[in-house]
Amino acid sequence: MTADPMTTTMPPGPPHTAVHAPSARVTGADGAMAAVTVIAVCAGTALLDGRLDPGGALPLALQLGLLLLVRRRWPIAVLLLGVQAVIVFRSAGLTDVGWVWPVTAAYFTLAATDRPGRPGRPGLPWAIGIGLVELGFAAAWEASTGAAPRAVLASTGAEALWLALVLAVAAAHRDRLRWRAEVDAGVLRAAREREAEARRRIAEARLQIARELHDVVAHTLTVVGVQLRVAGEALDDSPDEARAALATAQRVRKGAVDDLRSLIDVLRDPDDESGEGVGGGIGDSLGGVPAPRSPARPAPQAGLDDLEALVDRVRSTGLDVRLETSGELSRAPAPASLAAYRVVQESLTNTVRHAGAARATVRVLLTGGALHVHVVDDGDGDGDGDGNGDTGARPEQEGGGHGVRGMRERVHALGGTFEAGPDHPRGGYAVRAELPVPGFRP
Repeated sequence: MTADPMTTTMPPGPPHTAVHAPSARVTGADGAMAAVTVIAVCAGTALLDGRLDPGGALPLALQLGLLLLVRRRWPIAVLLLGVQAVIVFRSAGLTDVGWVWPVTAAYFTLAATDRPGRPGRPGLPWAIGIGLVELGFAAAWEASTGAAPRAVLASTGAEALWLALVLAVAAAHRDRLRWRAEVDAGVLRAAREREAEARRRIAEARLQIARELHDVVAHTLTVVGVQLRVAGEALDDSPDEARAALATAQRVRKGAVDDLRSLIDVLRDPDDESGEGVGGGIGDSLGGVPAPRSPARPAPQAGLDDLEALVDRVRSTGLDVRLETSGELSRAPAPASLAAYRVVQESLTNTVRHAGAARATVRVLLTGGALHVHVVDDGDGDGDGDGNGDTGARPEQEGGGHGVRGMRERVHALGGTFEAGPDHPRGGYAVRAELPVPGFRP
């Protein structure tokens, strides 16, 4: 599938599975059936030693054939008029053979389709009823002419068997059409479900990629930016401090490049072993040494085990960060561990960038079947509400970041709760998240 499932136009809904009446338009098949009926009535009359004369069998055959031209539009009327024509010609003595078989095509058409304008209401019961009435009239007429009971039974019995055969074939044909319609509807429904699932997966993947890129890039640029500012300020007076700041910036940059390379490896075709693309390009464009070309590999996931390293990097910016943990954090499942790590990372990044804070406290607790994350700082805690029960991002973030929204999406995706806003009445700003940990027992 080459089209983007996000923009692919979906096919219309599945058709009704009932076999609807065919189009009212006269088709070549109608003309062919009319011609076959004319020939069949004449040939049948001759084979059964009936009178084949211009005033009897031939006009009847032509009338029955002409009626079939509109059989799709008025199947019940066509059958009734056809049966009436047969009865009139037989009663008037214009023809002397055939009751049911001359109107075989009309019986088949009505029994094999739905009644016009009544989807799901088959015409088979009508065909059976009309056939029984015609057979009853035929038996009465044959008996009234003085024919022997054996002859009446043989004649009407043969007509009844032919009617039963025609109706059985018509019902089987209708069931086959119904089955094909249901199969087509099932195929279309499955295709629509696959398209919807593909769109959902792509939307989720895009959202996840956006969150990962935001978290990695925003954190890295914040730390690197602070270190470069420190290096610039200390370059003349304290070269050693400037070198240390640059070394820290380089180390953080390298970690970000590794994270981005791993993320791109996951997005590339697993069968692509060319090594071309972002995996090497990131290192080259940032002045680093390109990584060896290798097939795609799973991206290493950050987690609670990396909190110490994360806090150390943030401390290098001058923010006093205190980390408090409780519980067996290693037992937290990977999705919850990654989400908690990203919440802490984004919260501290926002504190460094926007808060003007001097201190921040990070508390991570695994207890009671849930993973609790609480990050609070002493910076500017003013914020505007977002209508979701949170006070939203700091005013400095209103211009564009997606940090608070990304944190909320991560937590809500795992069935957790999230709050972010001013830490009243103490001041500062607080981020709180609670992630369920199924099956955890302290």
